[in-house]
Amino acid sequence: MLDTSGLTGAVERFADRLRAAPQSRLQQGAAAGALALARDLSLRAQRIEAPGEPPLTMPDAGMFAVADQLVVACNDLAEVLRTAPAGSPLTRERDEALAAVRRAAAASGL
Repeated sequence: MLDTSGLTGAVERFADRLRAAPQSRLQQGAAAGALALARDLSLRAQRIEAPGEPPLTMPDAGMFAVADQLVVACNDLAEVLRTAPAGSPLTRERDEALAAVRRAAAASGL
């Protein structure tokens, strides 16, 4: 069982900052960056869970919903990673996702 607490914790912290951010900050790119990250995490989960199937793209539900979308996408990925068969080479996937979260949070300026 792969530990995903670092990934989910980083996303929760970023999502909290998004929820507390003023609308002007979200409009300046923080929401768009968070949506791109949510879509990336969602695609990662889908590629692991259903390899070979065409992935679905997370819709844009608006800047005030993006924090929740990010948390949902992260939780989906975390669950797929946690339930992967023992010995699966998914540590790298988790680490790459965490690095993407950190980059997006830093780029958001929040």
